[in-house]
Amino acid sequence: MEQMDSTVISTSLPAIAADIGTSPIALKLALTAYLVSLAVFIPVSGWMADRFGAKNVFRAAIVVFVLGSIACAVSNSLLAFVVSRFLQGVGGAMMTPVGRLVLVRSTPRNELVGAMAWLTMPALIGPLLGPPVGGFLTTYFSWHWIFLINVPIGIIGIWFATRYLPSVETLVRRPLDVIGFFLSGIAASGVVFGLSVVSLPALPSWIGFTTLAVGILSTILYLLHARNKPEPLLALDLFKNQVFRASIVGGSLFRIGVGAVPFLLPLMFQIGFGMTPFQSGMITFVSALGAMSMKLVTKWFYAKTGFRNSLMYGSVVAAGFIAVNGLFTPATPYWLMIVLLLAGGFFRSLFFTGTNALAYADIPNEQTSQATPISSVAQQISIALGVAVAGGILEVSTKLHGGPLQLSDFHIAFFIVAAVSGLACLSFRGLRADAGAEVSGHRPLIKAASPAE
Repeated sequence: MEQMDSTVISTSLPAIAADIGTSPIALKLALTAYLVSLAVFIPVSGWMADRFGAKNVFRAAIVVFVLGSIACAVSNSLLAFVVSRFLQGVGGAMMTPVGRLVLVRSTPRNELVGAMAWLTMPALIGPLLGPPVGGFLTTYFSWHWIFLINVPIGIIGIWFATRYLPSVETLVRRPLDVIGFFLSGIAASGVVFGLSVVSLPALPSWIGFTTLAVGILSTILYLLHARNKPEPLLALDLFKNQVFRASIVGGSLFRIGVGAVPFLLPLMFQIGFGMTPFQSGMITFVSALGAMSMKLVTKWFYAKTGFRNSLMYGSVVAAGFIAVNGLFTPATPYWLMIVLLLAGGFFRSLFFTGTNALAYADIPNEQTSQATPISSVAQQISIALGVAVAGGILEVSTKLHGGPLQLSDFHIAFFIVAAVSGLACLSFRGLRADAGAEVSGHRPLIKAASPAE
């Protein structure tokens, strides 16, 4: 629900803007408001789960998200819609990270890869389902239904959470790092908001660069604050763990390319190929099928190859499939594009399942509530950075040739973001061959030492 909702609105912006009496460009503030809300409240999600119980926070987050959805559906002005999206973001900021936290705490380590495979699929399928679903509901019903559909989904989610999530939890009453909350919120929201404005300008670009600078400055201040705080909101000491560090850094680098693909591919199909939004959505949708098929082999694959080799070489292969998009032309057969997008979705999903599971491989259960918000913040920033990088490449490319967007501009963008994603392999080179073996089930063959050795 949360992953699809974050992208479904993009297709419906013109219809919503016309109905509430504003412009689609101005309405992009609603997209930004949602991202800012996520960035502000994700860092405190781990503390909330420890203080009030993950199950309780998860259910409350669904309620807040559904209330925000209803508020969006009944909004009749730009201000009301932006505020409603911000409320939705408060729910989303707690819902997804706390849901992941519940999953990690309640799953045996040797089953975590399989569980993460299920958790990874919505993150990859949601953004691909969003545009066609949003277009269908807006075209054949009304834009209000893209939000009202969340009501029955949310009710079902609350029922399942009440029925199946574990109730017995040890509450941790650690004090809230208030200064850390404000600094981390300003840092993450400043970076995400700045990148969003720079890449999708609904406001003057100087506002984007200013907020980005404020976000970077706040990040530095938070780092200084966390060094002297016994229990900081985001426990940066976790980065001393090589396995956790490799997962966050490598996953973030790769997500820059993945964040760019849903932005670049539909634009290329519509501007460069002349497709309709619906035709474009139906082709890009096949990546979701590839992501779903990944579930069938994930656990076996990581048990056979281990995290180190799978992620090091898998990141290069998956980045290669991002680069392949830069070879598409209107003359490329549809069946070939579909096959390549299907394979790309499979390998991206396989990679993300591994990095998500690896993040918790060496983290004790009592520290998972601190690892989860760090992982979630890194994901949000890297995806926003991916869209910003892609938008920046297109803008620079058009200025260089002095004309409107051309197909070659998209090709250049795909090659560059693929190269950035490929750099993720460097983060996994230093890992031991048996890194995360308790989670992956991989037991590498180790050469026995000779008597002379």
